[in-house]
Amino acid sequence: MLFSGRGGQGARRLLLSLLFLAAWEAGSSQIHYSVPEEAKHGTFVGRIAQDLGLELAELVPRLFRMASKGGGDLLEVNLQNGILFVNSRIDREELCGQSAECYIYLEVIVERPLQVFHVEVEVKDINDNPPVFRAKEQRFFIPESRLLDSHFPIEGAADADIGINAFLTYTLSPSDYFALDVQANDELSKSLSLELKKFLDREETPEFRLLLTATDGGKPELEGTVQLLITVLDVNDNAPLFAQAVYRVHLLETTANGTLVTALNASDADEGVNGEIIFSFVSDVPLNIKKTFKIDSTSGEIKLIGRLDYEETQSYEIQVKAVDKGSPPMSNHCKVLVKVLDVNDNAPEMAVTSLSLPVREDSPPNTVIAFISLSDRDSGVNGQMTCTLTPHVPFKLLVSTFKNYYSLVLDGTLDRESVASYELVVSARDGGSPSLWATARVSVEVGDVNDNAPVFAQPEYTVFVKENNAPGCHIFTVSARDADAQENARVAYSLVERRVGERALSSYVSVHAESGQVFALQPLDREELELLQFRVSARDAGAPPLGSNVTLQVFVLDENDNAPALLPPPPPSQRVARWVGAGQVVAKVRAVDADSGYNAWLSYELQEEAAAPGGARSAFRVGLYTGEISTTRALDEADAARQRLLVLVKDHGEPALTATATVLLWLEDGGAAPKASSRLVVGPAAAAAEAALVDVHVYLVVAICAVSSLLVLTLLVYTALRCSAPRGEGACVPGPARLVCSSAVGSWSSSPRRRRWQRQQVCSGEGPPKADLMAFSPSLPQGPGSAEERQLSEAEQLGKVTHRFDSWPRSVD
Repeated sequence: MLFSGRGGQGARRLLLSLLFLAAWEAGSSQIHYSVPEEAKHGTFVGRIAQDLGLELAELVPRLFRMASKGGGDLLEVNLQNGILFVNSRIDREELCGQSAECYIYLEVIVERPLQVFHVEVEVKDINDNPPVFRAKEQRFFIPESRLLDSHFPIEGAADADIGINAFLTYTLSPSDYFALDVQANDELSKSLSLELKKFLDREETPEFRLLLTATDGGKPELEGTVQLLITVLDVNDNAPLFAQAVYRVHLLETTANGTLVTALNASDADEGVNGEIIFSFVSDVPLNIKKTFKIDSTSGEIKLIGRLDYEETQSYEIQVKAVDKGSPPMSNHCKVLVKVLDVNDNAPEMAVTSLSLPVREDSPPNTVIAFISLSDRDSGVNGQMTCTLTPHVPFKLLVSTFKNYYSLVLDGTLDRESVASYELVVSARDGGSPSLWATARVSVEVGDVNDNAPVFAQPEYTVFVKENNAPGCHIFTVSARDADAQENARVAYSLVERRVGERALSSYVSVHAESGQVFALQPLDREELELLQFRVSARDAGAPPLGSNVTLQVFVLDENDNAPALLPPPPPSQRVARWVGAGQVVAKVRAVDADSGYNAWLSYELQEEAAAPGGARSAFRVGLYTGEISTTRALDEADAARQRLLVLVKDHGEPALTATATVLLWLEDGGAAPKASSRLVVGPAAAAAEAALVDVHVYLVVAICAVSSLLVLTLLVYTALRCSAPRGEGACVPGPARLVCSSAVGSWSSSPRRRRWQRQQVCSGEGPPKADLMAFSPSLPQGPGSAEERQLSEAEQLGKVTHRFDSWPRSVD
């Protein structure tokens, strides 16, 4: 595909981006490079950033990093130009040995979004190793009687390189007697031997020194040499002869020690001592062969004495020498090729690379958690593996296009408040019979996200506080619970500011940001503020923060801090006719108390100063709860014309507060005495009293019905609340209405709150709770007055009760 000069670069970038996106969705992508071994530091390998479709400017922000499997730090990437270069010396022979192919596998990982690329760097062999002979000199003892075309094995050279660089050619220094014979085999190394071309004559030439040169096929060519020292022997002119030049054996890697590998068969045409053969390994046989095999010098049997491991050595090439006992001895060689067959004796191995731990609970599906690489040292079916994951978890395994690689990804939604962490078990099983397996545990911790707002135990709290409290006193504690963790669960409390009348809410109360304790900043006055209702906000420290509110209703309970007040002020003096009979009301003291309940319940009594002189019975008395001053007897001439009465007005608070009223009465002689009547009323006053009595009866019936209905309603509400609401904890828990009865007639206490009856309880340990509002109708002592007068007095009392309920102050919201 061709691209224009201007738009080609952008189009190529777009095409590369689409190709790499498709490759990532399939699981991974792979790029191939090659580099020669022994390359210098900084040698260019490839433009890896460009080939992966990555911009140079995004390498650092996307946390570009590269990992090598078994390659150490041989290669590195320059993040400035995106070039992959050689970081340290690469020795192919050290890295891969004699393997025909040598690769360095790289994993390139970038984030935001997460992408993984697999890069394969092939290490090319160079001709950096010359052929090497095991010894500097090889000695041969050849009898002069040997026939022409006789062969004498030579130990060849070894080249650590591979391919053409390890392809060796041999040359022999010129000789009339010997020539070099090279036998090539696909499975075996080249077999070298000296071929006799001319009969030997020890007397003419007892010794030969030849130079054998090995040259490899690299460029430039490298070579190695060995001296061949040939000694011509006289006598014993027949060497041992093997039945076959190469013995082939196949053994399972689980073959037990002591097993017979093979029995060599060799013969010598000589007789006697010259025909007796001794078998042995060649002197330069590798050490691993000596540790694994043993040969019987007489019988030529080779037995297994070590452990076979297909994964370490797949085949053994053993050179055996047969030497007769002649003088000088003669020898011959053969090769034994032992091939080891694989057995499923290696369990799979797993390597887990965690990438994104902990995993946020709002992570989307297919988020990559970890990479899992599998390996099995066995081969064929024994090395084929399958990988599985613990069932019933919100994770799954994705197979990568790169062999034996898996990705652990998210397959569902996470909720840290339900499950904070997962213990996953990854299992790998090979295809052997019986199959072997391996497991690895992966701990996945779920990271918290601020998805839960603080929650109060209930939406509303009722608090009772006595008035005249100390400034800064603690009145309540709010508490909210956040199901999140750490910073997301750290709750801070604050007031929801508003105006209370002409003042700000914060001038009345405050809340501690950490503990949730609510404090009253100033003394509260029930006569000024009966109910303070406000909201407290709870906010967590998450990003973004979440919060909720709770409503507090603070009822201010009455204290006896107001003395009775006289109203309206009585006149300085009042005139009373001397003919007034017993029980006649002559004056009345009126007083009110700004408090409520018991603290506002007033009683009246005469001071001792008003008693008659000489211990005589006083002519006047005052109603205990009405304040009406009436006569106790008929007045006579003996009574002083000027009567000074001191009336003490007292409430029922603790301690009680009082006020004193002074009433002056002037006794006058005038008018005719009224006729005897049970009503003790004359003239127009009698008609007025008669009309008032009718009204009083009506009011009395209405008041009694109203109070009775209110009592029944209170009992019903109290019973319903007791049956439905659970018992609260602590001393400041709102409850059902409470009925208080006292005195002979009875008294009721209640606390209206938005037209509901509730029990109000003082938060202190000074005694049982006291009602907020009380209305009393105490029984009055029986006086000499008529029944109508007593009924009138009771009607006035009930009228006051009704007026007190109707004029109850409304709460401040």
